[in-house]
Parts: sequence; C-alpha cells; structure tokens
Amino acid sequence: MTRHKSTTERDSNLDRRSFLATAAGAAIAGSPLARSALAAEVPLTPGTPAGVASYAMLEALPGKKPLIRLSNRPPNYETPVSFFNEPITPNDAFFVRYHLSDIPEVKLAEWKLKIGGDSVERPAEYDMAALKNGFEQVEVVAVCQCSGNRRGLSAPHVQGVEWGYGAMGNARWKGVRVKDVLAKAGVKKEALEVAFDGADGPVVDKTPDFKKSIPTWKALDENTIIAFEMNGQPLPHFNGFPARLIVPGWTGTYWMKHIISLDVISKPLGGFWMATAYRIPTGKFPLVDRFMSQETTANTPITEMVVNSVMTNVRDGQKVKAGQATVVKGIAWDGGYGIQSVEVSTDAGKSWRLAELGQDLGRFSFRPWSYRFTPPKAGTYGVMAKATNKIGATQTFVLNFNPAGYHNNVVQLVNLVAA
Repeated sequence: MTRHKSTTERDSNLDRRSFLATAAGAAIAGSPLARSALAAEVPLTPGTPAGVASYAMLEALPGKKPLIRLSNRPPNYETPVSFFNEPITPNDAFFVRYHLSDIPEVKLAEWKLKIGGDSVERPAEYDMAALKNGFEQVEVVAVCQCSGNRRGLSAPHVQGVEWGYGAMGNARWKGVRVKDVLAKAGVKKEALEVAFDGADGPVVDKTPDFKKSIPTWKALDENTIIAFEMNGQPLPHFNGFPARLIVPGWTGTYWMKHIISLDVISKPLGGFWMATAYRIPTGKFPLVDRFMSQETTANTPITEMVVNSVMTNVRDGQKVKAGQATVVKGIAWDGGYGIQSVEVSTDAGKSWRLAELGQDLGRFSFRPWSYRFTPPKAGTYGVMAKATNKIGATQTFVLNFNPAGYHNNVVQLVNLVAA
C-alpha cells in the first residue's frame, strides 16, 4: 500500500474533518472567558499538572463523543472515567493515541497486508476478503492501555502527553490469529521477532516512522490477533481501520493501528521506537513477560501491564449522605493473569474489606467491582481501592518512578464528604 505523505494529503483528511467537527464551537470558545469556562468543565484527573487545564478541552472527533483533547497534531484524546462504569468501552468513547500526524484515510478496497521478512518461507499478501475467508475468525476481550497512562500524575513531572486515568479502553476484538497467518507463510527456525508497520507516517522525513516488533513467541500466542472488528463493528478510523494488531496483556505501543505489514525477522528490530522509546529500567518492575532480544543491562522494552484499578462513579470531594448507603464502583485489570480480588478502604488505608467482583469477561478484560458502605456520621472518608491479581501482584502506595512515567499503579484515593 502506498503511504500518504504528500503535503496536500498530510494537510487534508484529518484537518478537514477536525475542522468540521469543531468549527461550530470555535467561535463560542474563542474568548478567554469562554476558554476558562470550558477548561473548568473538562474532567481532568486530580493530580495532573496545573498547566494541562490551560489547553485540555472536551472535543468530539468525527465518530466520537466528546473526549479530553490533550493534543490534536497528532491527535491524543483521553476517555473520561465515567465511560468505564461498564466493563466494555463504547467505540465512540474509546481513547485516541497517535505518535505521528500523517494519518491517511485508508480505503478498504485498496488495503493490503503484506507478510514477509528474512525468516518467512513464502511471502504473501492479503486483502480483507482473503484475510476473513482464509482463516478462522476469533474474538478476545482485552484492555488496550497506552504505556503512558497516568503519566500526568508523575511526581516529579516527566515529559510526554500528560494522561490522567483515561488513556485506555476495553473492547471485544474480532479478527484472525497472527499465528495462523504466519503458519501459512511458513516461519523459519531462526525467527527471532515479528516486526510490523502501519499506514500512518511522519509529516517530515527526519521524524522516524513508527515501526515496532514483538518476540516471535508472543506473535505466535493464540490471543495475538489481527483485528478488523471492535465491539461488533468495523474498527473506527481513529482506532485503526481497517485492521490493527491486538496484543492482549501488553501495553498499547504494540497494538499497531492501520497495519499494513508483518515481517518475521532473524535479528532484533532497530530504530528509535524500539532502541530508545518505550523502555523502562531493567529490574525496576516485577514483570513476567520479558522481551529478551531487545533487553540491555540498563533498560528493557515495556511489555505487560501491571495490576491496576480505578474508581469510576465517584470523584474527589463528592458529597454523600451520612447514614445512607453509598455504592462505590470501579474496574481492575492486569497483564492477563486475572484479577483475584479488590480491597476497599474507607479510612484512608487503615483497614480494608473485600469488594464484590462483577462479570468476568476474560483474563485480559476490565473486571468490574463494587463496594457498598454507609458513612456513620458527617465527615470526610478517604476511599481507596487496591487490586491483586492471581499471581499475587498488587498495587503500590508509592510511585515506582521512571523517566517516561510508565506503569503508574499507585492506589487511588478519593475523599468523599458525608453530611
């Protein structure tokens, strides 16, 4: 497939669509007073840098409900936490994350997926019909979470998109197994990694194209798929239409949108997005899945998500009634080991009780939970939630700081005020 990198194309589709979607509100929002009022209405996560409120806005991309816009070139839009009250995140509320600003409108009739690399025996090419008809279609419910989710809560401050809690979403993905596609192409014994590329690209040649890889063993996992449906519908444009890679349990940096190629290779993939970006200090986090062909003594690629939780129906400073039952809801998730329990404290961590777990949609999914408590008298109640997974990993109370702001799973505190 030919990339869309000309000046005209770079400036056309996304900018025109964004303009049409927001022009009506631009005149209203233009004055400083109006901008201030809009900023106050943006549901930013408490603890994000104060400056974020000066530019964050609620804005609806084409096909999306109003999301928290943190940048528009490239588009980075966060999902408000209220959309996580249900375990499946609606397509039109799913967060948007791009590294590069040249995002083409991929036409399904022109789309092709190329299979190649020095460790493939029979290079191949598939259009969507051949992909759907040539392989068994499967579904997996899985969380897609930006590696930098909660980066905005890092202290001290770190550079990058200042995400709060909402750079993530949970969906039912339908597609075909990567291992089935590669089996038909034939994988040589010396295969080390599977590299992949998408149709989006950099605006200027000096910006490195966003190319990634995963270990061959992860590519051949039965849950790693090439998805063309999301919650029963074709993938939205801003979530990877017409096909994207789904790597359940691992952070979203590997979930390549608008995928156009899979290359099985015998040597580690180089380039900025592998050798420099998306890396954490070696030994800093208790990870099980390690990307050994890319690991050094100093750092290692980020891989699986750490166990985490968030409250979804209450906010800090919210008023409740003393003597009346209050139900706190939330979600928990991890890298695919499954949630064992969620504990809730209403006294800022002095004592803990088990929450009730909700529907289990699979080990890669959000797991809803709820906890009912009755404030006995007026006062402030520090509500905290702590998730533990089935291999015994739990959330931390102190930030495990790293320069890129990854893997923030500090236990959340929400103060509810009873009167």
